[in-house]
Amino acid sequence: MKLKFTKMHGAGNDFVVIDGINQHIDFTPAQWQLLGDRRFGVGADQILLVEKPTQPGCDFRYRIFNADGGEVEQCGNGSRAFVKFVAEKGLTDQRSITVETKAGVIAPRLEPDGSITVDMGAPVLETAKVPFDADGLQGQAQAQDTLWPLLLELGGARETVWISAVSMGNPHAVQIVDDVETAPVELTGPLIEHHLRFPNRVNAGFMQVLDRQHVKLRVFERGVGETLACGTGACAAAVAGIRRGVLDSPVRVDARGGQLSISWAGEGEPVLLTGPAVTVFEGEIEI
Repeated sequence: MKLKFTKMHGAGNDFVVIDGINQHIDFTPAQWQLLGDRRFGVGADQILLVEKPTQPGCDFRYRIFNADGGEVEQCGNGSRAFVKFVAEKGLTDQRSITVETKAGVIAPRLEPDGSITVDMGAPVLETAKVPFDADGLQGQAQAQDTLWPLLLELGGARETVWISAVSMGNPHAVQIVDDVETAPVELTGPLIEHHLRFPNRVNAGFMQVLDRQHVKLRVFERGVGETLACGTGACAAAVAGIRRGVLDSPVRVDARGGQLSISWAGEGEPVLLTGPAVTVFEGEIEI
């Protein structure tokens, strides 16, 4: 079939966005993987599928497929691209919508200045629900957070990194580093992603604190590798920093692809993610 798509990005985190309302889409993991392939397909970190909702009270259903073909629960940068896409395609005339995801309902809003704010819901902090297996580990308390040791096997050597376990609808392991530019993201990111303590794998965040409202962040994403930005990763990092007592809301997050702003009032409250979404081009591909 000839598939119509839109290429978009949010702070460099790039997407293939597909209208599944006016096209019938029922792809295999191999077909999703082909779309995400940067040599043989369109190329993207994630493929976003817009569908009719299955839950009452929602405007749309939002599905996310990683470049490896696997479906995942949530994507913060993608949610901003989602709301811009449905507005540009005339699928809604509302500036604020409710969207059904595998992780629950989110509420993105198109701001007057063109940026997009997404109510990402409250973070999940209970280890078993992240999910993170803390059984037998001795955590270290830091302010309101608990840091957990992850033992990494680096060839013949072993290294322990201390992480905060946070879910933003998808799991994150956030560590603070001295310098994100020299942090071993490509080396230890895959080890953290596939660590046995995370049964569903995990997104590995490397955060450098610049001041109490400003951080730099790199994220090795589950099923993708390092991306230029990660919206849920930025949310998880800000939550972890606030709980550790080293950050105050709102937090400016500098990713390699752009800037995001995260606001969080504390435990039980929703995390608000604000940032850009850009349409790059429209296209068709035979698939």
